[in-house]
Amino acid sequence: MSEIRLYVTTTESKAEEILDLLSAVFGEEDFAIGTTEIDEKKDIWEASIYMMAEDEAEVQSRVEDALKASFPDARLEREVIPEVDWVVKSLEGLKPVRAGRFLVHGSHDRDKIRPGDIAIEIDAGQAFGTGHHGTTAGCLEVIDSVVRSRLVRNALDLGTGSGVLAIAVRKLRNIPVLATDIDPIATKVAAENVRRNGIASGIVTRTAPGFHSTAFSEHGPFDLIIANILARPLIRMAPKLATHLAPGGSVILSGILAGQRWKVIAACSGARLRHVRTIWRNGWVTIHFDRPQCASHRI
Repeated sequence: MSEIRLYVTTTESKAEEILDLLSAVFGEEDFAIGTTEIDEKKDIWEASIYMMAEDEAEVQSRVEDALKASFPDARLEREVIPEVDWVVKSLEGLKPVRAGRFLVHGSHDRDKIRPGDIAIEIDAGQAFGTGHHGTTAGCLEVIDSVVRSRLVRNALDLGTGSGVLAIAVRKLRNIPVLATDIDPIATKVAAENVRRNGIASGIVTRTAPGFHSTAFSEHGPFDLIIANILARPLIRMAPKLATHLAPGGSVILSGILAGQRWKVIAACSGARLRHVRTIWRNGWVTIHFDRPQCASHRI
């Protein structure tokens, strides 16, 4: 059955307002809601809600009712999301990636696993995060370092994509991990990859837009939060990241171009997170922050 996206094209500020409005209307129902930047210079954004075709009529009616009062001129558009077998299209040519003690590989490269490797099997698929991008590899490297050197009792993988980072944490430590994504396809793929890697329990996958879900309060606060997204949403979410982080906890952020790192560091410092270190990979950076145990600490 096809998946449908209903969306409104608007400005960044109005897209955020619509996101909050739809999140209030649909609450914890299983519909992904989010915003996407289309053109930065022209300030063109889309606010979207995703559903299966069988739910479209009901969802459309509720969205139109919700928009009527505050956004009477909003034009609700529709997109059918095609079912594409990205595995077949993109598996060929991907080589195993080493990051810290991890080896991320496809099913066609199981023979490359060496003794001592923490192997994670991820085939190229519909969700981002095979380990081949510098941001994912950078996160894996910092995860390895943090989990070895600090007490981590639970973790959050925000924007999980393929689930590779949640799987990495769980393979390092037998702790609970919450893996969330705005895209229900990504959530489904992540759950499949968790099973593929022999993890029977310990990772909970949820479709959740930003922090508009009770999943975070149910499973947090977290000793470790990983968010491999993009710089601008990370900057906006800095206060929420700090809110859901336990004292003494660590935050690993990526999806950040090297030139954007100071803005991210400034936003997180403003949220009382302390910059620990930054690593570079192929023009992208991964940044480690922590939250000091002492409440009186000044950043």
